[in-house]
Amino acid sequence: MKEILSGNEAIARGAYEAGCLVASAYPGTPSTEILENVINYKEINASWAPNEKVALEVAIGASFGGARALACMKHVGVNVAADPLFTASYTGVKGGLVLVAADDPEMHSSQDEQDSRNYARFAKVPMLEPADSQECLAFTRLAFDLSEQFDTPVMLRSCTRISHGKSVVELGERRNDLPAPKLVKDAPKLVMLPGNARVRHPLVEERSVKLSEYGDKAAVNRMEIRSAEIGVICAGVTYQYVREALPDASVLKLGMVWPLPHNLIREFSSKVKQLYVVEELDPFIEDQVKAMGISCQGKGLTSLCGELSPGRIRDVFAKAGIIPAVAAEAAAVEPVPPRPPNMCPGCPHRGLFYELNRANAYVTGDIGCYTLGFMPPLNAMDTCVCMGASISMGSGMVRVLPPEEQKRVVAVIGDSTFLHTGVNSLMEMAWNKAPATVIILDNRITAMTGRQENPASGFTLSGEQAEEVNIPELCKALGIKHVRTVDPYDLDATRQAIREEMERPEPSVVITNRPCVLIKGAGRFEKGTILEVDQGKCTGCKACLRIGCPAIEWKPSPDGNKGKAFIDPQLCTGCTVCQQLCKFNAIGGRK
Repeated sequence: MKEILSGNEAIARGAYEAGCLVASAYPGTPSTEILENVINYKEINASWAPNEKVALEVAIGASFGGARALACMKHVGVNVAADPLFTASYTGVKGGLVLVAADDPEMHSSQDEQDSRNYARFAKVPMLEPADSQECLAFTRLAFDLSEQFDTPVMLRSCTRISHGKSVVELGERRNDLPAPKLVKDAPKLVMLPGNARVRHPLVEERSVKLSEYGDKAAVNRMEIRSAEIGVICAGVTYQYVREALPDASVLKLGMVWPLPHNLIREFSSKVKQLYVVEELDPFIEDQVKAMGISCQGKGLTSLCGELSPGRIRDVFAKAGIIPAVAAEAAAVEPVPPRPPNMCPGCPHRGLFYELNRANAYVTGDIGCYTLGFMPPLNAMDTCVCMGASISMGSGMVRVLPPEEQKRVVAVIGDSTFLHTGVNSLMEMAWNKAPATVIILDNRITAMTGRQENPASGFTLSGEQAEEVNIPELCKALGIKHVRTVDPYDLDATRQAIREEMERPEPSVVITNRPCVLIKGAGRFEKGTILEVDQGKCTGCKACLRIGCPAIEWKPSPDGNKGKAFIDPQLCTGCTVCQQLCKFNAIGGRK
């Protein structure tokens, strides 16, 4: 049976067919949909974890219990999970253990472009890299087999184009011949005290050699001999680009990108006059090929930054005189209008950032929808580094500033991000008495990646009701004495809370308590009520435009004089923030 699946859907299917029993993840684009599809297979116990480290540890625990287990995350999530990953390389596995890392070249939804292949080499675990949805399924199945065959965690690397692109997939049956999970004591293998770890390390090095030898003969690595003039080594999505851009070139397609198949690479290089490596981001393969003493070109042609494409590959090879130049397209391409990111109409964060701007706060920000608070016209975020860092950075910042400047420091973090890695940061702030203000934006969901549940939302991935983390009580338990909750749609109350807490000479927390407007049932505040502008009362002062709500439009007057505001009834949620800004009572509700 065949279906058209995205790469993420195919990875989920591959885990099912491989007999996986446990899957854990923290949502992060472009990996999110893997677990959201795994949940459709009832044979797999799938759940969101508070962060990627916990997700991998859950999978490791299931593996040690004898089950096949999957952990999924985006590339920056691997940073969080690196601690257990490196030690799991030493312990090895009981049941097959697969870690999916979804990279994001071009940073479509990420703060950096790190290349996860470096983690496979650093942790000394094998990595597979599929080039389409069929390979996503097949390589996921293979990853579980290799994990058990070589006693190792296996990484599977995807990227945005593979994760979200769709192609035809041949479906298979689920394995039902695997041994049942069982507790088996094996402390020398699984307890990584130094004495045990010293014994395990040589086994890890031997494993890498054996995996390289396996790669020399494995079907996932293959030579496609065409022209003897040009040979290209590539993997993953770049294989598709190379085949389109350089159809006559010979290709060594690598399905296993670590460890590399040295003998196969030497054989391929002997069959072509000029060898090239085409890969996105780091010269990961190129550097290793050169270290083997084989001459090749790579990043001298393609960029270290951003995505590749058939057109970009064709252009750089043509400019280098390697292939004939291709004539430009005759038809002009109409430019696509820019679409700057923006918070949704009615977003509960909008009024808060408006007031932070007015308070002249220096806002240490974090990862979430609310990071858009840095965009004009709100202009109310000054730093953003990684998940959970806003509180820690605010804590560090106030230690070097004079008292008047200390008051300006406000750390902003979402509920999911706070539970991801912000809890320890707030604990540190309370412990060391850093006099900064923290605002936790509790919108009851992990909104940025598509409204996934989190430990404070009250539901699990499968929709079952669960215990909710009480964020105000948690803050108090961490040592914060001053915790207050505010409705972010009430601008006066929000303004008062921000300014009073900024004046407090000790750490304090403000929690906003409105749900994401995209949560079912939370989109409109009074059913059927929207706001409209009384054109007779509107003076054209543009005060309502200062919150940057997409529902508010500016319509110039026909005579070229001052225009007027207009509210799109299809977008307005009736949050009333703009109404509170209007000093002329020109904005009101209508049924």
